[in-house]
Amino acid sequence: MKSPYVNELEPNKVITTSFLVHSKEIRQKKGGGEFYLSLLLGDRTGELDAKMWDNVAEVLDSFDRDDFVKVKGLIQVFHNRPQLTIHKVRRLDDSEIDYADYFPSSKRDPEEMWRELQGVVAGIANPHLQALLSRMLADPDVAQRYRRAPAAKQIHHAFLGGLIEHVLSLCGLARLVAPHYANIDADLLLTGVVLHDIGKIYELNYERGFSYSNDGQLIGHISIAMRMVSEKLRDLPDFPLPLRSLVEHMILSHHGQLEFGSPKLPLFPEALLLHYLDDMDSKMECMRALIANDRQVEGCFTTYSPTLDRPVLKKDRYCQDAARPESAKAVAAEGPRVAVEMAARIDAGARQAAVHQVEAPRVTVEAVPPPKPPAPPAVVVAHPLFAPKPDSPFGDKLKEALLSAGPKQES
Repeated sequence: MKSPYVNELEPNKVITTSFLVHSKEIRQKKGGGEFYLSLLLGDRTGELDAKMWDNVAEVLDSFDRDDFVKVKGLIQVFHNRPQLTIHKVRRLDDSEIDYADYFPSSKRDPEEMWRELQGVVAGIANPHLQALLSRMLADPDVAQRYRRAPAAKQIHHAFLGGLIEHVLSLCGLARLVAPHYANIDADLLLTGVVLHDIGKIYELNYERGFSYSNDGQLIGHISIAMRMVSEKLRDLPDFPLPLRSLVEHMILSHHGQLEFGSPKLPLFPEALLLHYLDDMDSKMECMRALIANDRQVEGCFTTYSPTLDRPVLKKDRYCQDAARPESAKAVAAEGPRVAVEMAARIDAGARQAAVHQVEAPRVTVEAVPPPKPPAPPAVVVAHPLFAPKPDSPFGDKLKEALLSAGPKQES
């Protein structure tokens, strides 16, 4: 068993341990300097940002993404998160590691979850839906992949066994909610639950880290699921066409919005309910994982989540900080001290004012002279040098122009 894990790292300590390389980038130092390595390392407990600043040329081609490496370096805090400065690194052979140390996985036993899913399918009363699901789960490749696949690459249930854990969670929610609405067909809803993400068993690669397969990149899990259902229905010629369209619509619409990747919006109650249950379960798991895997050294909030469009409160740390005994003692001790200090200052100020008290100066009020009357309005008179003849039409116009150009009184 490796040690320490990502969630056990402490700042300002030199460590020697092993990781899986999630990403590897070659970057240039500021100012056009030498190159350095920027790595994202991980194990089953989380991910760690790492930098190798020196001797990069010696190790640059010795390992790649999805390789296991042994590193020695110093854990520091950068932007309130742990960061590893690597001093030495070497590639590990697969024989030197235990895969269980590096890949996050469900805490539940996959075989136990598989039996539970088979029980859900066996309990479906509609013979057509039950036949479709039984045929799907009886496929050996589907059965093997369904036990192991994650539900997503990063967003929610991103761990081995995450898909079946997510589906079983939805089955439990569907059984609770369906009886609340009289118009819900529980068998149809459960069929949508089991099949809505089944394409992810081929959309994702999950042998050495999580990534998208070629089919995942080209057509995505919704289209893959439609193809899988179509293949199984070839052996069920009596499957009703309207029921087939309902099942296919639930797969096509379970993302709920066109901008979220659904080719169709949910158009009947079971499809809409599937979308909301799926969305709720994925977001609740996303919040749980964000809190559990957050590496912020200080503060009660996680880093910002683009998926949730917000940071998340780490409630336990928030409540623990507020209820710390030393904090309560400090507040209790500080209150009386501040009160005594303030009382002493007030008392000293009062004594000083009594010693230096002086008679207030007398104020003499002088008579205010009456306001001056306003000046008479100015009269504009034409300049005598330019006085025109009284009987001249040109003179009359010039006089009017001179008068109009004079000072105007404000209204």
